[in-house]
Amino acid sequence: MFDKILVANRGEVALRVMRAARELGVKTVAVYSTEDANTLPVAYADEAVCIGPAPAAQSYLLMESIIQAALNTGAQAIHPGYGFLAENAAFARLCAENNIVFIGPSPECIESMGDKATARETMMACGVPTVPGSDGLVDTVEAAAAFADKVGYPVLIKASAGGGGKGMREVHDPADLETQYKAARLEAGAAFGNDTVYLEKLVLRPRHVEIQVLADDFGNRVALCERDCSIQRRHQKLLEEAPSPALDEETRRAMGVAAVKAVRAVDYRNAGTIEFLLDTDGRFYFMEMNTRVQVEHPVTEEITGVDIIKEQLRIAAGEPMTCADRAPFSPYGHAIEFRINAEDPAHDFRPCPGTITKFIVPGGPGVRVESYLQQGATISPFYDSLVAKLVVWGATRQEAIARGKRALTEFKIEGIETTIPFHLKVIDNAAFVAGQAYTDFIETEMGD
Repeated sequence: MFDKILVANRGEVALRVMRAARELGVKTVAVYSTEDANTLPVAYADEAVCIGPAPAAQSYLLMESIIQAALNTGAQAIHPGYGFLAENAAFARLCAENNIVFIGPSPECIESMGDKATARETMMACGVPTVPGSDGLVDTVEAAAAFADKVGYPVLIKASAGGGGKGMREVHDPADLETQYKAARLEAGAAFGNDTVYLEKLVLRPRHVEIQVLADDFGNRVALCERDCSIQRRHQKLLEEAPSPALDEETRRAMGVAAVKAVRAVDYRNAGTIEFLLDTDGRFYFMEMNTRVQVEHPVTEEITGVDIIKEQLRIAAGEPMTCADRAPFSPYGHAIEFRINAEDPAHDFRPCPGTITKFIVPGGPGVRVESYLQQGATISPFYDSLVAKLVVWGATRQEAIARGKRALTEFKIEGIETTIPFHLKVIDNAAFVAGQAYTDFIETEMGD
C-alpha cells in the first residue's frame, strides 16, 4: 500500500478519498486554490499545497502544478476524484512519466472509452448490446440525414468527446436536423475542443441504469450491481437509487455479464461505470463508460458493503481487490442518494453561491451525509454547485423512501437556496413512489 497520496480535487469527493486513505493508514496531500484555502478538506489532509487562484483553469486543471506538488511532498500516487482531470489521458500519462501512480485506468483506456464513437464500436465488437447508430463519425448534414432516414426519427446527435449533455441534440422532425446538427457541433467544439459527432436512434422514454465495475491486476473483474439514475435535468443526474426498481433478476444478471464483458474487452483496471439505457420493453443498450469513480458511488456501497474508494487504492497499489470472492453480488436492501446542490429549484435551478449561516445534518440509522460544508463556509461561484450528498439505506425501497423524507426534513442549510425542497417533492411524487421514473421524469411528472 502507498505511504502517501495526493488528492487532485476539492469539495466532498476530496474529503471522501482522504477518509478512505486514513482508514488504510495512508497519508494525504490536499491541493487547493486560493478560493478553497479555508475549506474542510484542506484542514483534514496531512499536508496542503496551494496551486493557484480561484479559476479551475489556473489551479485544479494545471497538470504541471499538481505533479510538482506531488513530487515536492513525496506523494507516490494521485487520486483525481471525478471531474477536473479524472478522465484526462494526458494527465494519467504525465503521472507515469514522473513515476507517480495514477489511481485510475490506463491512459489508453481513458482515451478509447472517452471517445464515445470508439467506445460504441468496441462494445459492438465484443457483443455488448448497443443502440442502432451511425457507422463512425458523421461529418456532414447530408450523412446525418441519410442515417436518420434509414433508422427513422427521432434520432440523437451526440458529441464524440462529450459528457454532461453537452453537444447532444434530439431531432424529432427532419426539418430540424440541419439546425440541431450544426448546434451540436458548435457546442461540442466549444466544450471539448472537438466538434465531431455521431448519431444514434433515440430510445424513447428510457431509464438510465448503470453498472459499477472493479478490475485488478490479478484477473478479478466484478460487477457491483446496478444504480438507477433516471431522474435528471438536462442530462445531469439529480437523484440515484440502487438497485433499480425496473430490473428483475434475469435482466440484472444479463446487464452485469455485459458490463464485465466490456471491462475485459478494453483490459480495464480500477473502478469504472458502464452506463446503459433500458427501454420500456426491458431491453438494455450500452451508452457510455465513465473511467473514474462516480458521484453516486455511495448507493452501491450501501447495498453491497464494498468501500469502492479503498478498493481503488488497493488496485492502484498493485494489490488484489478484497471483494472479488463475494461475486456475483446481489443487492442487500435499498439505497437512495439525493444530490444537494446550491441551486434554486423555484427559479430554474439558478446557482446560489453564498455563505452558510446554518448547517445541521440529519442522522439516525441508515443515514449518510457526504459534504465538505460547515457553518460559515462559503459556496464559491467558480465550481460545481454540489455541496452535499444525502444517502439513505432501508431494508426495503419503501423504508428507504420514508427514511429519505425524514432525513431531508432534518437537513438544514441556510444562507443559500438548495435543492432539498425539490427532492421532497420528488419522493412524494406518485410515479417515483411506484418506481416509474424515466429520464423525462421532471418534464412529465413535476409540473412547473
